[in-house]
Amino acid sequence: MSFLTRRDFLENSAKLSALLAGAAAAVPTCAEEKSAVARRTDASEKLRVAVVGVRGRGMSHVSGFANRNGCVITTICDCDEAVIGKAMKEVENKQGKAPKFEKDIRRVVEDKEIDIISIATPNHWHALGAIWAMQNGKDVYVEKPVSHNVFEGRMIVEAARKYKRICQTGTQSRSNPGMRDAIAYVHSGKLGTVKLAYGLCYKPRGSIGKVAGEQKIPPSIDYDLWCGPAPKLPLQRKNLHYDWHWIWAYGNGDLGNQGIHEMDKARWGLRKNELPKSVLSVGGRFGYVDDGETANTQLCVFDYGDAELIFEVRGLPTKDFRGAKVGNIFIGSEGVVVCPNYNSGIVYNPAGEIVTKFSGGGDSHHYDNFVKAVRSRKPTDLTADILEGHLSSALCHLGNISYRLGAEGPIDQVAELSNDKDALDALARMKAHLQDNQLDPSKLIGRVGPRLTLDPATERFVGTLADRANPMLSREYRKGFEVTTNV
Repeated sequence: MSFLTRRDFLENSAKLSALLAGAAAAVPTCAEEKSAVARRTDASEKLRVAVVGVRGRGMSHVSGFANRNGCVITTICDCDEAVIGKAMKEVENKQGKAPKFEKDIRRVVEDKEIDIISIATPNHWHALGAIWAMQNGKDVYVEKPVSHNVFEGRMIVEAARKYKRICQTGTQSRSNPGMRDAIAYVHSGKLGTVKLAYGLCYKPRGSIGKVAGEQKIPPSIDYDLWCGPAPKLPLQRKNLHYDWHWIWAYGNGDLGNQGIHEMDKARWGLRKNELPKSVLSVGGRFGYVDDGETANTQLCVFDYGDAELIFEVRGLPTKDFRGAKVGNIFIGSEGVVVCPNYNSGIVYNPAGEIVTKFSGGGDSHHYDNFVKAVRSRKPTDLTADILEGHLSSALCHLGNISYRLGAEGPIDQVAELSNDKDALDALARMKAHLQDNQLDPSKLIGRVGPRLTLDPATERFVGTLADRANPMLSREYRKGFEVTTNV
């Protein structure tokens, strides 16, 4: 048995006191919380915003907040100093003063001079960044998908509810007038019974190339911070930025890139506010050999029992389906609504004649809606509350879980779809797409995923293969970057 010396005791007590003091400082006191709420509900007060991640999508966040709706961007955060110039300049031009730059998101979330944190990082950082921000009293706008896995998404929802934070998902179609009118028509009953919705991502994605070995990390990047909660893997692709979308450790393929928008709208149109009863996915990475890991051609079938959501990815050049390439189709007993983009819809009667059209919108509507909710402190004012983001992001993850558990082999025959005419038709379109690109589906080796069943109430897999599928609902986290149930 060992005993502490007086010196050890004093040293450990000092360390514990410092730790507790730091923890107490990180959690807003009641007085601080009341002060923060008072500031945000006072229209005469500026809302102070930090934008995290500004190389790509984050520039939309800069435009959405800089000197708009009573907001001022005070901080730009990115772990790559080489990409911040454009954002810093735009903020200075719009606000007359350059914002502060901070490389480490941990310092940003702890900054008591910030009211809102807007997150446009790679996918693997979305959940942890949002949770940390809300734990520190911030309201959050977080890009899609809101999570890298299903567990993370549910934890963001739990954090938002626990800390009474306003948390908006970056699925901006939900705020666009044209899309809102189109979905309202789907819900109006004028289409009759709507039991089928398509989400389409017919968006060519070229090869990202193939490298011979590990690549050097650019010196401007803090790679440990870039990886954060994800594995710190050697860089095995030409471009660290953007091409992470096609690497499983960091991205979710086109399901979690463009696909999240289309699946979100499809689920919205079907009025489904829970996870499906089953999922099945089939596809592969076809047409080139590169360092990408995710599918560039994929079919996902989500069964809700009384309705079905079918999502299709076409990464090679392709023709449209019913006038849409990147958009949605809602099939009713009395007509069809085709949404060919993120802000419009066309209504057809059973004879194929146009009944009416809807259009209008842009990214600004979504930022406007978020700020309105921040001021009102009512999550119900949000058009894309974090729960909506979690449910739609989960569809991406469920589809990829079925795909990744699939057996390798030709994709021209999928026995599980034999009794589903709409899914078989979608599979036939996928095979025709490959043939149009001079590829033989009977010879291509892809993955045919199993049909996985779920309990929507627990958001867990049940039945056959549940023991293999459930661990894929979460991931292992690096020390210091954990997402836990204790949000």
